[in-house]
Amino acid sequence: MLTRSDLETATALVHRHMAPTPQYSWPMLNARAGCEVWVKHENHGPTGAFKVRGGITFIDWLTRSDPGVKGICTATRGNHGQSQARAATAAGLRALVYVPRGNSVEKNAAMKAFGAELVEFGDDFDEARVEAFRVADAQNLAVVPPFHPELVRGVASYAYELFTAQPDLDTVYVPIGCGSGICGTILARDALGLSTKIVGVVSDRAQTAKLSVEAGRMVETDNANTFADGMAVRVPVPAAFDIYSKGAERIVTVSDDEVAEAIRAYYHCTHNLAEGAGAAPLAALMQEKAQMKGRKTGVILCGGNIDTAWFLDVMAGGTPTI
Repeated sequence: MLTRSDLETATALVHRHMAPTPQYSWPMLNARAGCEVWVKHENHGPTGAFKVRGGITFIDWLTRSDPGVKGICTATRGNHGQSQARAATAAGLRALVYVPRGNSVEKNAAMKAFGAELVEFGDDFDEARVEAFRVADAQNLAVVPPFHPELVRGVASYAYELFTAQPDLDTVYVPIGCGSGICGTILARDALGLSTKIVGVVSDRAQTAKLSVEAGRMVETDNANTFADGMAVRVPVPAAFDIYSKGAERIVTVSDDEVAEAIRAYYHCTHNLAEGAGAAPLAALMQEKAQMKGRKTGVILCGGNIDTAWFLDVMAGGTPTI
């Protein structure tokens, strides 16, 4: 649970390290969606993704609560790793980051540029996560989990910005990976006393969050083979499930083809880059276009860090394959 005071404090901290990101309503996108759409441009942040906010609040909390900490260890598909490396190295800490084999070449390069010691391990995020936790314990490093109250407090600041700028949004679409984004959005909505409906979006190839909500318990999947790597999660996070299972209006699935079309729509209508997870909310809105007609809607463009080869494939009309 976050209070308005919690949000204001976290947002003030975040704004000491980065400018607020804009929210724009683009006429061509509105015409395409059949409603007034407000895009929260987290692709305009200093790492090109919303995760940067959680790195700021988590490392601030960590260095205050454990002044002797020497470094961190975490796992990621890219945006979380950039965030943690950026904040940790700025605080003088070592940043050991695990990624699965075959991870985004350009996200890997960005993490290294922000100071990460990068290690490839496992076939997917969840295998890399288990190894990162093991190594953190063995090397006496602070583990940064994919979901933590201090991460959520930070990323909730984007929702605070959006809701204070546009408090009358009917619905906001948010992608779900491990859950910090949707949970931050739900908690910000509740803290501000708004009635906005929050719709979670998952890949039809990575449905762990949706299946868990439908079953009322944690449901793992066998794989999460989607090019929308920010949503490529097999194992749900119980603490996140506890929030989005109660606070989300519904969870919808989108295909990789729909995500690719949404990336094209963003570029054609706004000339913004969107990575797979960043385009997924727009893909879901387009899927629900008929029922959302005339409603004031928000979509979280959570990141724009798409590899060049994938972007060129998408803009040529294709869908990247995994």
